[in-house]
Parts: sequence; C-alpha cells; structure tokens
Amino acid sequence: MSKSSPAARSKARRFALQGLYQMKMSECSAIDVEEQYTQDHDMKRVDTDYLHELLSGIVKHQEQIDGLIASKIDRRFDELDPIETAILRIGTFEMVHRVDVPWRVVINESVELAHSFGAAESHRYVNSILDSIARDHRAVEINKKRWSG
Repeated sequence: MSKSSPAARSKARRFALQGLYQMKMSECSAIDVEEQYTQDHDMKRVDTDYLHELLSGIVKHQEQIDGLIASKIDRRFDELDPIETAILRIGTFEMVHRVDVPWRVVINESVELAHSFGAAESHRYVNSILDSIARDHRAVEINKKRWSG
C-alpha cells in the first residue's frame, strides 16, 4: 500500500480524529500528538504527511473552520459532541483547503468516521452539515457532476 493511497489517507483521518479529540481533552499540541503517535503506533500504512497536514491545517484555520460549521448547525458550537466536532473540523478543512479531494470522498470519509466513533445518529448530522458546506464551497464541482453524470 502506498503512503498516499486512499486506505493510508483514511488511516490518517482516523488518527487525526483521535488526535483532535486528545488535543481537546488534554490540551496538548498537534506536535505532541504526532510525536506520540509516531512513537506508540505502527505508522507504516498511514499517510503521515496527510496526518500532519490535517492536524496543523485545522489548528491554523480553526477559527475559519469553526465559523463555517457554526453557520450550519442547529445549536451552539460548544454544545457539539467532541467527536462530532473533530469529524466536522476534518471534513470542513478538506472541503475548503483540499479541493484535490473530491467532495463526495470528504463526506463519505467523514460519515464513516461518525459511524465508527460517533453517537448513534451522528453520521446523518455530519452528512447534512458537510453537504451544506460542500454546496457553498464546491458548487462548481457538484454542478459539473450533475451535468456530466
């Protein structure tokens, strides 16, 4: 498996989710999380460059990302479950800052994370929020698919 394969990227997203959760709960930095994961886990099948980009990019753009999420949710941002928050941050970062990743992949990967780690119906909530963000930030890509598909 290539370090930049879809499976390696999926694993990077899983580690990013765990890292964001850990950063929130223990107030450690992205660098601390990356160092710990490198020491404690076999990262051979993880796209570690992508993991770094996710963690550092989300930290760097957190205010923008959280603002986009807050504009789409039906409650106060601080009322979101920490797992949902982390998943939405990953998906929003990818939607806005990684336009090379197709919008459907961003949503599918986020929904999978919600299925694996979130509450019972969180995958539906994550799907609806990211779909709305996609319509705002990936409209050209979405419309192109509609006209060509």
